[in-house]
Amino acid sequence: MSRQTCSAESSIRRCGRRRFISAALAGAGALFTGAQAALSAGGPAPGSTAASDLVTLGNTGIRTSRLAQGTGWNGGARSSAHTRLGEKAFDELIRHGLDSGIRLMDLADLYGSHPYARHALAGISRDRYEILTKIWPRTEFWNSASGGAKAEVDRFRKELKSDVLDICLIHCMTNADWPNECARIRDELSELKQQGAVRAVGVSCHDFGALKVASEHPWVDVLLARINNVGKSAAMDASVEEVAAVLGRAKANGKTIIGMKIFGAGKLTAPEQKNASLKFVFENRLVDAITIGMMRPEEVDDTVRRMSEPLGG
Repeated sequence: MSRQTCSAESSIRRCGRRRFISAALAGAGALFTGAQAALSAGGPAPGSTAASDLVTLGNTGIRTSRLAQGTGWNGGARSSAHTRLGEKAFDELIRHGLDSGIRLMDLADLYGSHPYARHALAGISRDRYEILTKIWPRTEFWNSASGGAKAEVDRFRKELKSDVLDICLIHCMTNADWPNECARIRDELSELKQQGAVRAVGVSCHDFGALKVASEHPWVDVLLARINNVGKSAAMDASVEEVAAVLGRAKANGKTIIGMKIFGAGKLTAPEQKNASLKFVFENRLVDAITIGMMRPEEVDDTVRRMSEPLGG
């Protein structure tokens, strides 16, 4: 098959997909009311998708940058490619992102990124950044889960030297029964939220059933979801159409959506692939913000530049 034919067929698929998703989002109800309210309250200009735009995350009241700095590339057992950079390079990455307007720090116990973030953010006023982190709910060789959230959140706050976690998620939900399996964690996170130790709660999903439940569950404030323009072959939980429809319902239900795997967990590497994914996600208003695991200051600059005009083609 010629490159020209492939390009033509890809264009047809993209057009059909856009029509499907537009219909799904329209059917989900008044999805953009919150966005319109944010704009009238001094949010980013209509159509802007800049990385440094300050956006209000759904109904949480949290205002932060549209782009988050991920810290969990190839993460596991309290280590990641980011922490393996070493303290000096990690510091440089985080500070460069802050200078570029990136305020939201996407951390997790699984990645071991808390002490690195604390060091990188030392001396930075707490009102210049927001913290998103995640509780690993399962006991592993590296982790003794308490079964709840209080012990974990207390430890996280000490590790980060922060009285408040802006967003705390239950990490990596892999089946639709997660609300029951994680009932004690949910209850304790709700208590911590009432006490002001946590501002917003939710889940990160790595399963379509888990995602569908999270989109409807009243406990969820924030949903971290895998979304790009390619689908399951690029680390999504289902087809693009299926995931987009669920995210549309989630937004109609007042959930904050933070998109992850925008570049397919490293599978979408060509400039045109990255541009197409950013264009798709923002053109269809599927997310409030996104997180990308940029590894070097140059990658931060590249992503910031692409997000400045992703809808331009």
